[in-house]
Amino acid sequence: MSSTTLKTVLSLALAATVAALPPSSPKSLGWGYPGKEFTDCLKAKNVTFRVQSDPEYAALALTYNERLQYKPAVIGTPFSVQEVIDSVKCAAKCKIPIQPKSGGHSYASYSTGGRDGIFMIFLENFHDVKLDTTTNIAAVGGGVRLGNLAQGIYDQGKRALGHGTCPGVGIGGHFTHGGYGYSSRALGLAIDQIVALDVVLANGTAVHASETSHPDVYYAMRGAADAFGIVTTFYLQTSPAPEEVVNFSYSFPNALASVGSAVSALEGLQAFSLNASVVDGRLGVGLYVDSGPAFLVRGTWFGSLADFNASIAPALLSAIPSAPASITVDRTDWITSLIQLGGAPNLTVPLYGYNARDNFFAKSVTTTMAFPDNALRSFFQYIVDKGLNGKAPVSWFSIINLYGGPGSVIPTHNENFAAYSGHDDLWVIQNYGFVPQNQIYPDAGIGFINGLNDAMTDKLTEFGAYLNYVDPTYSAAESYKLYYGAELYNRLRKLKAAIDPLNLFSNPQSIR
Repeated sequence: MSSTTLKTVLSLALAATVAALPPSSPKSLGWGYPGKEFTDCLKAKNVTFRVQSDPEYAALALTYNERLQYKPAVIGTPFSVQEVIDSVKCAAKCKIPIQPKSGGHSYASYSTGGRDGIFMIFLENFHDVKLDTTTNIAAVGGGVRLGNLAQGIYDQGKRALGHGTCPGVGIGGHFTHGGYGYSSRALGLAIDQIVALDVVLANGTAVHASETSHPDVYYAMRGAADAFGIVTTFYLQTSPAPEEVVNFSYSFPNALASVGSAVSALEGLQAFSLNASVVDGRLGVGLYVDSGPAFLVRGTWFGSLADFNASIAPALLSAIPSAPASITVDRTDWITSLIQLGGAPNLTVPLYGYNARDNFFAKSVTTTMAFPDNALRSFFQYIVDKGLNGKAPVSWFSIINLYGGPGSVIPTHNENFAAYSGHDDLWVIQNYGFVPQNQIYPDAGIGFINGLNDAMTDKLTEFGAYLNYVDPTYSAAESYKLYYGAELYNRLRKLKAAIDPLNLFSNPQSIR
């Protein structure tokens, strides 16, 4: 379904509800931009902060997506929970909207507000990782990055968590908006491993939220945290790190020689992925396609190399019609597997001054159903016609990852468990266009990625989108429909009215 068509099929009740709400700019509800009253309040409470004239401001305001750089009016850099509390109290008193920044990897740069003039609270000083070796629950600061998290819990007790592969991604948005990695079919999405949270709310109180304490906060923060509060500490249930992991990659560049060969290859991968006689939760697998032309089937296996070679490899290769041009299969340990997947020399990243960036626009498609033939033909027809041989206006790639399927633990949860609508997704697609840094990302590049998305959704009877690949071009109504659905959105809207009635925590697509 195209973006234009989608607007016509949104629930009338949802659309009407959203239309009646005030816009999410700092001036909504009569709110203003931070001024002397606000900074005086912060000073009086000894809150650490920077304004635009300070030399440290520019580095603190940077976000991963160079295409979307906004200017917070004030940046808080608290060292304690009390500073976060006082920051929120001053913002509420002066009616200044807030967004927390954990790692700054929001695809829409929502960690800096998604617009100029907000109060950004940067949690980089909350970087402790402490594993309780009795409960195997890790207490993790709200500013910790994934690489430091993974290395920390392994060093303290040879423990693991299911999460993404980029070491520099911050825990905040990743864990509260889903959080997928190849290990997720075995260990769960990142969001599923949160057993409690320390949260500062809009009224300036700090609460410990769990299934039994402040359960509404616990529920809402797992799926829509950007609209409800600031997590200062995550409590995460870890799992034993696997002793042996197989990282694999099979290259089939000839699959993109024609639409038919590409469709056959992905249909073969899909048939393999749904074969319960071979596949279980120990397998993480996905497809990577780009203009190279690259057609890579890659993933991880939580088991022995002997078992992989005896069952997984032959079943996979027999399902895909063409022979691979190259094969990489590595027997590794858990940490080495993560290092290889992360593409860096090691997992740990600096606690301060992280400055990795990209210049991009991305979209996503989620579906609970197996891909139908006509959707795959439409998708690859678009790629062959417009994405190869230098035809695309930007560099691009698509990643199609298996979430559900035989043995996956992801579908064992639903919307009653957390405010996240994607537990029943079978496949999730990320479509990503990029240009070199310090260049202007062209409008044609946005059109190209929109078209690539539409080529798939035009042929699907149901689909959604994934919050960690957030698309800022969606209207609020579209985003609520795609990321949450009408029922979950309405449940969250009621919680928002009770927990943050002034919409203190807000961005252009946050619950309100």
